[in-house]
Amino acid sequence: MINIEGLSKRYGSTTVVDAVSMSIASGSITVIVGTSGSGKSTLLRMINRLVEPTTGRVLIDGADTSLTPAHLLRRRIGYVIQGHGLFPHRTVAENIATVPRLLGWERSRVAARVEELLRVFQLESASFGRKFPHQLSGGEQQRVGVARALAAEPALLLMDEPFGALDPVIRGKAQDDLLDIQRRFGTTIVLVTHDMDEAFRLGDCVAVMKQGRVLQHDRPGVLLTRPADPFVTRLSGTADRALKLLSLTTAGELAEPGPTEKRTVAAAASLREVLSDLIWSGADAATVLNPDGSSAGRLTVARLLAHGRQG
Repeated sequence: MINIEGLSKRYGSTTVVDAVSMSIASGSITVIVGTSGSGKSTLLRMINRLVEPTTGRVLIDGADTSLTPAHLLRRRIGYVIQGHGLFPHRTVAENIATVPRLLGWERSRVAARVEELLRVFQLESASFGRKFPHQLSGGEQQRVGVARALAAEPALLLMDEPFGALDPVIRGKAQDDLLDIQRRFGTTIVLVTHDMDEAFRLGDCVAVMKQGRVLQHDRPGVLLTRPADPFVTRLSGTADRALKLLSLTTAGELAEPGPTEKRTVAAAASLREVLSDLIWSGADAATVLNPDGSSAGRLTVARLLAHGRQG
């Protein structure tokens, strides 16, 4: 869906983003990660032209974004920032309706879309629709911010440190909500973070940046097992690499044929969760259950540990 070709941004003699090229698949989540000053937010903002590139170009569905007026381009691309950027003087419903109204949607269509998104984000319409941002918790503001960005049904959503201001418990729930929403709508997401654990949890692919350059852009498992640069190794962490690898695979993906066990785990559970459950319960194996209750096979502690050692 997105092709970034030789993209650079310079301010005088300072190069903030340096000749970045990468492709982002439609319907995927790509996370750009790096330390402060690595250029990750600038790279993100060049996609919707909040920052104009010095050189290079961005293609979305084959179309050069520089050929579309910036304000029209941004109406087609959802954008979420840390702190959510909600309009304080507008209600939740009015915030969500912002872009559809700018696009000239009929009032009935806007109302239906606001109602749908409030329902999807588990915000009861009668009470939350009339509230103002200062009446919401941090987690609720975050959900409204994402709902507003999705209101005009964009195929692409850009997120710049969207969970940075949330406490760890709410942050984890917000990440789960984002994954659920992405699966529901099939939106292509590009997300910036400085947190490698968040990158691994959310990203189908992760791009690691340092000093304006992308050092490696690949699946999380590849970054863990075949880092292309010592900086990628340090950022990924080596002490808990096995546990991180276990977090990237579900029980259903590793299940193998075998006898039925008394202990059961969900096919969607991560291998890290399954290992924790087996160790806590003292069981050596568990049957893996599909959503319909049928067996997907079994997993043993030995198989889980062997998978973790592959890294």
